[in-house]
Amino acid sequence: MPLVVTSAAGANGDGYGALLAFDDDGKPLGPFSQDSRIADPRGLAVNRRGGLLFINSATDRVLAIDRNGVVVRDSGPISGLNPGGGIFGPDGRYYAGSRTARTIMAFTPGLDARDDRILPLGIVPFPRGFAFGPDGRLFLASGMGPDGVGDNSIVAFAPDRQKLASFVVRDAELSPLDLAVAPNGNVLVSSEHPFAVADAVTTLREYDAADGHLVRVFRPDGQAEFRRPRGLRFGSEGHLYCVAQDEVVAFDFATGQCLGATVRFPRLNGQALEFFP
Repeated sequence: MPLVVTSAAGANGDGYGALLAFDDDGKPLGPFSQDSRIADPRGLAVNRRGGLLFINSATDRVLAIDRNGVVVRDSGPISGLNPGGGIFGPDGRYYAGSRTARTIMAFTPGLDARDDRILPLGIVPFPRGFAFGPDGRLFLASGMGPDGVGDNSIVAFAPDRQKLASFVVRDAELSPLDLAVAPNGNVLVSSEHPFAVADAVTTLREYDAADGHLVRVFRPDGQAEFRRPRGLRFGSEGHLYCVAQDEVVAFDFATGQCLGATVRFPRLNGQALEFFP
Protein backbone atom coordinates (compact mmCIF):
# COMPACT_ATOMS: atom_id res chain seq x y z
CA MET A 1 0.00 0.00 0.00
CA PRO A 2 1.53 3.38 -0.97
CA LEU A 3 2.92 5.51 1.83
CA VAL A 4 2.53 9.30 1.98
CA VAL A 5 4.67 11.50 4.20
CA THR A 6 4.56 15.20 5.03
CA SER A 7 8.02 16.76 4.72
CA ALA A 8 8.70 19.85 6.82
CA ALA A 9 10.08 23.14 5.59
CA GLY A 10 11.03 26.48 7.08
CA ALA A 11 11.10 26.64 10.87
CA ASN A 12 10.03 22.98 11.12
CA GLY A 13 13.05 21.62 9.27
CA ASP A 14 15.09 21.82 6.08
CA GLY A 15 12.80 19.47 4.16
CA TYR A 16 10.76 19.73 1.00
CA GLY A 17 7.63 21.44 2.30
CA ALA A 18 5.54 18.92 0.38
CA LEU A 19 3.44 15.77 0.58
CA LEU A 20 5.64 12.96 -0.75
CA ALA A 21 4.69 9.45 -1.91
CA PHE A 22 6.63 6.16 -1.72
CA ASP A 23 5.79 2.72 -3.09
CA ASP A 24 5.68 -0.54 -1.16
CA ASP A 25 9.44 -0.98 -1.57
CA GLY A 26 10.24 2.51 -0.26
CA LYS A 27 10.99 3.91 -3.71
CA PRO A 28 10.17 7.64 -3.99
CA LEU A 29 7.29 8.47 -6.33
CA GLY A 30 7.59 12.25 -6.04
CA PRO A 31 5.03 14.75 -4.70
CA PHE A 32 1.60 13.21 -4.13
CA SER A 33 -0.05 16.54 -4.88
CA GLN A 34 1.19 19.71 -6.54
CA ASP A 35 -1.52 21.95 -5.08
CA SER A 36 -0.04 25.26 -3.88
CA ARG A 37 -2.27 25.25 -0.79
CA ILE A 38 -0.09 22.48 0.63
CA ALA A 39 2.75 24.37 2.31
CA ASP A 40 4.96 23.00 5.09
CA PRO A 41 2.36 20.24 5.69
CA ARG A 42 1.97 18.65 9.12
CA GLY A 43 -0.65 16.12 10.26
CA LEU A 44 -2.29 13.48 8.04
CA ALA A 45 -5.26 11.15 8.45
CA VAL A 46 -7.27 8.94 6.11
CA ASN A 47 -11.07 9.06 6.14
CA ARG A 48 -11.67 5.38 5.39
CA ARG A 49 -15.38 5.92 4.80
CA GLY A 50 -14.90 8.72 2.31
CA GLY A 51 -11.65 7.51 0.77
CA LEU A 52 -9.96 10.88 1.23
CA LEU A 53 -6.69 11.98 2.78
CA PHE A 54 -6.95 14.95 5.16
CA ILE A 55 -3.88 17.12 5.56
CA ASN A 56 -2.99 20.07 7.79
CA SER A 57 -1.22 22.89 5.96
CA ALA A 58 0.84 25.74 7.36
CA THR A 59 -1.43 28.03 5.33
CA ASP A 60 -3.79 27.75 8.37
CA ARG A 61 -6.18 25.40 6.64
CA VAL A 62 -7.23 21.76 6.42
CA LEU A 63 -7.49 20.10 3.01
CA ALA A 64 -8.98 16.81 1.79
CA ILE A 65 -7.27 15.07 -1.14
CA ASP A 66 -8.47 12.24 -3.35
CA ARG A 67 -6.43 9.28 -4.63
CA ASN A 68 -5.19 11.35 -7.57
CA GLY A 69 -3.77 14.05 -5.32
CA VAL A 70 -6.53 16.51 -6.18
CA VAL A 71 -7.80 18.79 -3.42
CA VAL A 72 -11.56 18.24 -3.23
CA ARG A 73 -12.30 20.00 0.09
CA ASP A 74 -10.80 23.09 1.69
CA SER A 75 -11.61 24.58 5.07
CA GLY A 76 -10.31 27.92 3.84
CA PRO A 77 -7.80 29.90 5.90
CA ILE A 78 -8.58 29.94 9.63
CA SER A 79 -6.81 32.74 11.48
CA GLY A 80 -4.42 31.41 14.11
CA LEU A 81 -5.06 27.73 13.36
CA ASN A 82 -1.37 26.79 12.99
CA PRO A 83 -2.31 23.10 12.79
CA GLY A 84 -0.13 20.26 14.01
CA GLY A 85 -1.25 16.64 14.16
CA GLY A 86 -4.54 15.31 12.81
CA ILE A 87 -6.74 12.23 13.36
CA PHE A 88 -10.32 11.10 12.91
CA GLY A 89 -12.28 10.66 16.12
CA PRO A 90 -14.88 8.04 17.04
CA ASP A 91 -17.64 10.50 16.11
CA GLY A 92 -16.40 10.70 12.50
CA ARG A 93 -15.07 14.24 12.80
CA TYR A 94 -11.55 15.31 11.88
CA TYR A 95 -9.50 16.62 14.81
CA ALA A 96 -6.52 18.95 14.39
CA GLY A 97 -4.12 20.22 17.02
CA SER A 98 -3.80 24.02 17.09
CA ARG A 99 -0.30 25.01 18.09
CA THR A 100 -1.09 28.69 18.55
CA ALA A 101 -4.28 28.21 20.58
CA ARG A 102 -2.69 25.18 22.34
CA THR A 103 -5.81 23.07 22.04
CA ILE A 104 -7.64 20.71 19.67
CA MET A 105 -10.21 21.70 17.07
CA ALA A 106 -12.77 19.46 15.34
CA PHE A 107 -14.10 19.63 11.78
CA THR A 108 -16.94 17.86 10.03
CA PRO A 109 -15.69 15.59 7.20
CA GLY A 110 -17.05 18.12 4.72
CA LEU A 111 -14.77 20.79 6.27
CA ASP A 112 -17.79 23.12 6.24
CA ALA A 113 -18.18 23.40 10.00
CA ARG A 114 -15.93 23.29 13.03
CA ASP A 115 -16.13 23.40 16.81
CA ASP A 116 -13.39 25.42 18.54
CA ARG A 117 -14.22 24.17 22.02
CA ILE A 118 -13.09 20.55 22.11
CA LEU A 119 -10.75 21.45 24.98
CA PRO A 120 -10.14 24.83 26.62
CA LEU A 121 -7.66 27.18 24.95
CA GLY A 122 -4.15 26.77 26.35
CA ILE A 123 -4.93 23.34 27.78
CA VAL A 124 -1.23 22.38 27.36
CA PRO A 125 1.87 24.50 26.66
CA PHE A 126 2.49 22.88 23.25
CA PRO A 127 0.36 20.04 21.81
CA ARG A 128 2.46 17.22 20.33
CA GLY A 129 0.01 14.59 19.11
CA PHE A 130 -3.19 13.05 20.43
CA ALA A 131 -5.41 10.01 19.96
CA PHE A 132 -8.64 8.45 21.17
CA GLY A 133 -8.73 5.19 23.10
CA PRO A 134 -11.31 2.50 22.31
CA ASP A 135 -13.38 3.67 25.30
CA GLY A 136 -13.54 7.28 24.07
CA ARG A 137 -10.80 8.67 26.31
CA LEU A 138 -8.60 11.31 24.70
CA PHE A 139 -4.82 11.24 25.25
CA LEU A 140 -2.83 14.39 24.51
CA ALA A 141 0.96 14.68 24.46
CA SER A 142 2.45 17.97 25.64
CA GLY A 143 6.01 18.66 24.56
CA MET A 144 8.49 21.41 23.92
CA GLY A 145 7.84 24.03 21.25
CA PRO A 146 10.41 25.25 18.71
CA ASP A 147 11.20 28.13 21.11
CA GLY A 148 12.10 25.68 23.87
CA VAL A 149 9.01 26.50 25.93
CA GLY A 150 6.73 23.71 27.09
CA ASP A 151 6.71 20.59 29.20
CA ASN A 152 7.06 16.84 28.71
CA SER A 153 3.88 15.10 29.74
CA ILE A 154 0.79 13.20 28.60
CA VAL A 155 -2.68 14.08 29.85
CA ALA A 156 -5.86 12.03 29.54
CA PHE A 157 -9.47 13.19 29.31
CA ALA A 158 -12.69 11.27 29.85
CA PRO A 159 -15.29 11.19 27.05
CA ASP A 160 -16.92 14.25 28.68
CA ARG A 161 -13.51 16.01 28.36
CA GLN A 162 -12.83 16.10 32.09
CA LYS A 163 -9.17 15.60 32.94
CA LEU A 164 -8.45 12.19 34.47
CA ALA A 165 -6.38 12.30 37.64
CA SER A 166 -5.95 8.51 37.50
CA PHE A 167 -3.66 8.71 34.46
CA VAL A 168 -0.23 10.06 35.42
CA VAL A 169 3.00 9.66 33.44
CA ARG A 170 6.20 9.91 35.45
CA ASP A 171 9.07 9.47 33.02
CA ALA A 172 12.12 11.71 33.22
CA GLU A 173 13.28 10.57 29.76
CA LEU A 174 10.06 11.54 27.96
CA SER A 175 9.99 14.34 25.40
CA PRO A 176 7.01 13.56 23.12
CA LEU A 177 6.70 14.43 19.44
CA ASP A 178 3.64 12.39 18.48
CA LEU A 179 1.14 10.08 20.14
CA ALA A 180 -0.87 7.05 19.04
CA VAL A 181 -3.02 4.40 20.70
CA ALA A 182 -1.87 0.83 20.07
CA PRO A 183 -4.13 -2.12 19.22
CA ASN A 184 -3.80 -3.25 22.85
CA GLY A 185 -5.16 0.13 23.99
CA ASN A 186 -1.89 1.42 25.43
CA VAL A 187 -0.46 4.86 24.66
CA LEU A 188 2.60 5.21 22.40
CA VAL A 189 4.76 8.26 21.83
CA SER A 190 7.80 9.09 19.74
CA SER A 191 10.35 10.81 21.96
CA GLU A 192 13.48 12.91 21.49
CA HIS A 193 15.12 13.71 24.82
CA PRO A 194 16.32 16.35 25.32
CA PHE A 195 14.34 17.97 22.51
CA ALA A 196 16.30 19.50 19.60
CA VAL A 197 19.70 18.43 20.97
CA ALA A 198 22.15 16.87 18.49
CA ASP A 199 22.86 13.80 20.65
CA ALA A 200 19.31 13.38 21.96
CA VAL A 201 18.14 9.89 22.90
CA THR A 202 15.41 8.86 20.43
CA THR A 203 12.90 6.15 21.34
CA LEU A 204 9.31 5.03 21.11
CA ARG A 205 7.69 4.67 24.54
CA GLU A 206 4.64 2.67 25.58
CA TYR A 207 2.50 3.59 28.60
CA ASP A 208 -0.28 1.66 30.29
CA ALA A 209 -3.62 3.22 29.36
CA ALA A 210 -5.05 2.65 32.83
CA ASP A 211 -2.59 4.58 34.98
CA GLY A 212 0.20 5.88 32.70
CA HIS A 213 3.09 3.77 33.96
CA LEU A 214 5.90 3.03 31.49
CA VAL A 215 5.49 -0.44 29.96
CA ARG A 216 8.44 -0.67 27.56
CA VAL A 217 10.81 1.32 25.37
CA PHE A 218 11.41 0.69 21.64
CA ARG A 219 14.94 1.50 20.45
CA PRO A 220 16.53 1.45 16.97
CA ASP A 221 19.31 -0.90 18.20
CA GLY A 222 21.57 0.00 15.31
CA GLN A 223 19.00 -0.95 12.66
CA ALA A 224 18.25 2.70 11.75
CA GLU A 225 19.64 6.15 12.49
CA PHE A 226 16.28 7.21 13.92
CA ARG A 227 16.95 10.94 14.30
CA ARG A 228 14.16 13.42 15.05
CA PRO A 229 11.32 10.86 15.25
CA ARG A 230 7.87 12.31 14.65
CA GLY A 231 4.62 10.81 13.29
CA LEU A 232 3.38 7.33 14.24
CA ARG A 233 1.07 4.95 12.36
CA PHE A 234 0.30 1.24 12.37
CA GLY A 235 0.42 -0.66 9.08
CA SER A 236 -2.08 -3.27 7.96
CA GLU A 237 0.32 -6.07 9.02
CA GLY A 238 0.42 -4.71 12.58
CA HIS A 239 3.89 -3.17 12.42
CA LEU A 240 4.45 0.25 13.95
CA TYR A 241 5.96 2.92 11.69
CA CYS A 242 7.63 6.18 12.68
CA VAL A 243 8.75 8.89 10.28
CA ALA A 244 12.03 10.58 11.13
CA GLN A 245 14.81 12.58 9.54
CA ASP A 246 15.80 10.99 6.21
CA GLU A 247 13.85 7.77 6.83
CA VAL A 248 10.73 5.89 7.88
CA VAL A 249 11.48 3.25 10.50
CA ALA A 250 9.43 0.11 11.24
CA PHE A 251 9.08 -1.80 14.51
CA ASP A 252 7.52 -5.18 15.24
CA PHE A 253 5.01 -4.09 17.86
CA ALA A 254 4.59 -7.58 19.31
CA THR A 255 8.29 -8.06 20.06
CA GLY A 256 9.47 -4.44 20.15
CA GLN A 257 12.23 -5.25 17.64
CA CYS A 258 13.33 -2.55 15.22
CA LEU A 259 12.97 -3.81 11.64
CA GLY A 260 15.06 -1.05 10.10
CA ALA A 261 14.28 1.74 7.67
CA THR A 262 11.59 1.00 5.08
CA VAL A 263 12.20 4.38 3.41
CA ARG A 264 15.51 6.23 3.08
CA PHE A 265 15.30 9.67 1.51
CA PRO A 266 17.72 12.57 2.13
CA ARG A 267 16.17 15.69 3.72
CA LEU A 268 12.88 13.93 4.27
CA ASN A 269 12.39 15.56 7.69
CA GLY A 270 9.04 13.85 8.01
CA GLN A 271 6.26 15.10 10.26
CA ALA A 272 3.46 12.59 9.67
CA LEU A 273 2.78 9.48 7.60
CA GLU A 274 -0.20 7.52 6.33
CA PHE A 275 -0.91 4.49 4.17
CA PHE A 276 -3.24 5.73 1.42
CA PRO A 277 -4.40 3.41 -1.37
